[in-house]
Amino acid sequence: MPVLPSWLTEPLREQFAALLPMRPEFHPGHPLGCHRRRIGDRVVFDKLLQLLRFGCSYEAIADATCSATTLRNRHDEWIRLDVFAQFKRIALESYDRIVGLVLDRIAVDGCITKAPGGGEVAGRSPVDRGKQGLKRSGMTDGYGIPLGRVLAGANRHDSPPLAATLDLLDDLRPLPDDITVHLDAGYDSDKTRALLAERGLDGRIAHKGEKAPVQASDRWHVERTHAWQNAFQRLARCHEHHATVINAFFDLADTVITVRSLIHRTWTTHRWDNRPNRHP
Repeated sequence: MPVLPSWLTEPLREQFAALLPMRPEFHPGHPLGCHRRRIGDRVVFDKLLQLLRFGCSYEAIADATCSATTLRNRHDEWIRLDVFAQFKRIALESYDRIVGLVLDRIAVDGCITKAPGGGEVAGRSPVDRGKQGLKRSGMTDGYGIPLGRVLAGANRHDSPPLAATLDLLDDLRPLPDDITVHLDAGYDSDKTRALLAERGLDGRIAHKGEKAPVQASDRWHVERTHAWQNAFQRLARCHEHHATVINAFFDLADTVITVRSLIHRTWTTHRWDNRPNRHP
């Protein structure tokens, strides 16, 4: 069974390949011109999708077509070239152009996942007997399209990363005049309200001690997006040590989610080559 359906992987491959620089098949500096062939970018990209989806180790996913060392070296090269961030940015711009991002309503919330190997942004998890964990402060639009995230240790409270999370809105300008930020009771404080007021944002914050279903506001969209992201086992159980690599895998997952939502929402209104025969 494929990692993702072909109607989703093919546009992802084509756009990702368009962002990569041209590389010769053989290393030009070899005196005899007989250096080993460079592993194809498509092979590496497919392996990274498998890593993202299944969460296994590099060694477990490596085979005769691509070694674990090549996977690590290649994604490090692509991170230096800012390819993953560009990939996500193009997906967001395409979604905004065709469907439209709902930026007058955004939601922010934290999510704790496991980080067994520790790392730069790991910390003792208060919900997992003090084991190493990772917290992400995620932000979505009014439909649940992931707009960005800030990584922190699992022992951090939700509210401190809020300022850095809201700063990610600067990359999405122009913004609507009136923006409402939906937050849960963990953000119910005067400091949070002052932070929103400084940025000219309205806040709809759940009150501490008052039980209310998540459906009572638009906050449920970010909860659903966390579930979408945690379906990628590489994010739900993170073994990476470096924040740049973790963010790269998050950018790749967010791109998959955005493109999948784009295809899902335009299936009944648009026609294109390789359109799925059935509603995705």
